[in-house]
Amino acid sequence: EPFRRAIRDAGALGVMASYNDYDGIPIEANRRFLTDILRREWGFKGYVVSDSDAVEFIHTKHHVAPTYADAVRQAVEAGLNVRTTFTPPEVYANPLRQLVRDGQLSMATIDARVRDILRAKYWEGLLDHPYVADPAAADRIVRSPEHLAVAARAARESIVLLKNEGGLLPLAKARLHTVLVAGPLADDHRAFQSRYAPQAVDFVTVLSGLREKLGPEVQIRYAKGCDVVDEHFPESDVEKEAPPAPVQAGIDEAAAAAKGADVAIVVVGENDAISRESASRISLNLPGYQEELVCAIQATGTPVVLIVAAGRPQAINWAAAHVPAILELWFPGEEGGRAMADVLLGDTNPSGRLPITFPRSAGQIPLNFPTHPGAQDRDPGQVHGPLFPFGFGLSYTTFGYANLKIDPLRQGAQGSIEVSCDVTNTGARPGDEVVQLYLRDDYSSVTTFEKELHGFARVHLEPKETRTVRFALTPRDLQLYDRNDHWTVEPGRFTVMIGASSEDLRLRGNFTITR
Repeated sequence: EPFRRAIRDAGALGVMASYNDYDGIPIEANRRFLTDILRREWGFKGYVVSDSDAVEFIHTKHHVAPTYADAVRQAVEAGLNVRTTFTPPEVYANPLRQLVRDGQLSMATIDARVRDILRAKYWEGLLDHPYVADPAAADRIVRSPEHLAVAARAARESIVLLKNEGGLLPLAKARLHTVLVAGPLADDHRAFQSRYAPQAVDFVTVLSGLREKLGPEVQIRYAKGCDVVDEHFPESDVEKEAPPAPVQAGIDEAAAAAKGADVAIVVVGENDAISRESASRISLNLPGYQEELVCAIQATGTPVVLIVAAGRPQAINWAAAHVPAILELWFPGEEGGRAMADVLLGDTNPSGRLPITFPRSAGQIPLNFPTHPGAQDRDPGQVHGPLFPFGFGLSYTTFGYANLKIDPLRQGAQGSIEVSCDVTNTGARPGDEVVQLYLRDDYSSVTTFEKELHGFARVHLEPKETRTVRFALTPRDLQLYDRNDHWTVEPGRFTVMIGASSEDLRLRGNFTITR
């Protein structure tokens, strides 16, 4: 669905075909996907590129082409326009030439594939002045003040507050004298960038961001504690042994530094080396001896704020039960350290929401949202329910929901439904609420999701302020993919749910679609 909307609604002109197969047919050689659905059904006018060496995989891994040349033929006939790879271009061009000479591939097919590429270049103006360039434009645009401001805002708004027991956060700067910043990612720029981020950028880490924010008046201690992944403990499915002496020494040093501090800010998680493409793990627990580090610092009695930096969910069950405050940092970019300092000290009220579900264990996977009815049922002996659900996120203030309105309550299949509600900041601080609208088709000809996100709105509210939030549900929101492979809106009752997360749903109502 995201691909379909990007192409039909936004006019996307570039698509990458994936490595995998669908029902035994590699996507790179799948005419149904690359031509019938993409071009004919969705009206795609751009070009399709391969995912690196995926064309070769048709022959070497999928084994549906006896030769590399036949893999090339299958891909081109299916609808592939460009082969992206690290090898020289003739590795692809020479088999194409030979296939045409041998009559196994028509020039009409070649022309059609080239035409898609030239069309996109023409529409983008690349053929108007192909040899005119302004190298200085890069210096004016890349990392300009305006763009850095957007990066800073994105970092601030993406941070998710997962727990805040006893109102530990925000920290009162006037009451801080000594702060411990610890953890393997507290001063590691790799906690802030993904594999494809610019490498020659001066990233602001959590440690440097807090030093900048707190100034010389507050003593900041730093202790790394341990590495992200320790060489003594390569991840496995066996029970982890006690930390070896050198690792334990680092953990003990961090715990000692926590004693007497007003607060310990511990930054753990995954860096780019293990949280990226082609870096799967068998566990969602904190890698290495990071949990032992958190436990040791928590045991000192110093209040702990845990910051998790990662590109995927971590099963932080112990921390969720024992650590008073937890924040999810993700890969926030070069302004991430400043953004986190703003959140910790209350200059920014956290407003990020989880775009994924956090399982309690890798054994729950697949644990996803949205889900079909009964798909997440578990046997009595299994862990049940997410650690943190889709859409979840706390704030330093509170919000109330009221006055759900659905208009009309009965509508034809081609009509629209307006849904509105009032949201009030019931707390004492200004803040942003992310109002989320979920929808369920109660009974349908095919199985549909129990609830599906169909709208959200970020609303800034001053204390005691109330605003009305409106959503429009169009036939596109109500349609399903029926048994005949057609998108259609079926008559019947729909349930609307509005709230602060996929599980914190405050308002419910119904409307009916008629024939």
